[in-house]
Amino acid sequence: MGTGQGVIELVERMLASDTLALPRLISLVEGESEAVADIMRRIGPHTGRAYCIGVTGPPGTGKSTVVDKLTAIMREKELSVGIVAVDPSSPFSGGALLGDRIRMQQHYLDSGVFIRSMATRGSHGGLPVTVQGVIKLLDASGRDVILVETVGVGQTELDVVNAADIVIVVLTPESGDAIQAMKAGLFEIADIFAINKADREGASRMKAELEAFVAMKPGEPIPVVLTQAHRGIAIDELYEELERRRRIQEENGELERRRRQRRREEFLEMLQRKVRTRFLDFAEKDGQLKDLAERVVAGELDPYSACAQVLDDRQWLGKWLTQGE
Repeated sequence: MGTGQGVIELVERMLASDTLALPRLISLVEGESEAVADIMRRIGPHTGRAYCIGVTGPPGTGKSTVVDKLTAIMREKELSVGIVAVDPSSPFSGGALLGDRIRMQQHYLDSGVFIRSMATRGSHGGLPVTVQGVIKLLDASGRDVILVETVGVGQTELDVVNAADIVIVVLTPESGDAIQAMKAGLFEIADIFAINKADREGASRMKAELEAFVAMKPGEPIPVVLTQAHRGIAIDELYEELERRRRIQEENGELERRRRQRRREEFLEMLQRKVRTRFLDFAEKDGQLKDLAERVVAGELDPYSACAQVLDDRQWLGKWLTQGE
């Protein structure tokens, strides 16, 4: 489906709470349809109301169970919830396991919960590049809270910072000590730590280590909560910390600052992707650029000098900028 009346109708139906229109629009965004720009423009005035929570951490820490139990609490409070569950793509087929559909199946009959599994599709930051568009659609559809669970790829799940208003980092006693968490960059992205499977040996020690490191970090201390998500233990405490942190963010302007930064990063990322795609397409057609690339491949010219030639040549840049006109 391209731009036009069909997309307009789908957007209007979604804004009117049509449950069938939302997944169709999400599919267009995931497929990077030519209609995406039109969709984003039309839903723009209806976004900015949902609170987006990122849930990340190493594999096997129970992130999906944490999301599942938090969702249950939110539904008890009559909040509508959108869940974006990201699964790893196969490096060979590009497919994903999408196992979160199974783990969260208790919510599938609840009209107040919308669950969408997404594949990373080669992204190395834990989230697919189209996730921002999907979050916006869930926001515009009227969801009060959006939970984004990242792929859990270990030390490269930092994209979630640019997607969420707040980030929960889920660890387990087996996932390593606090120093390993620091090495993984998790201290830079965490607003709340949840040490899940806390009935296992080493949980209390890990909590003490994390709190010791947290105490040295300037600003608002990062809460550390011991949870047993599979039993529903301390999930209410985790939810209360989420609510407390949200109030602080709203009062000190941090929430708006994050959202402004997110919009900036999204614009620059999209611009980079579009420029790269357009330039590569041009390079395939331009004989001089193809010859230059061949010289680099043959080792006759280093990449730095080749780049300088391209960027310093106004004729090439002019041809690229005016291609298709």
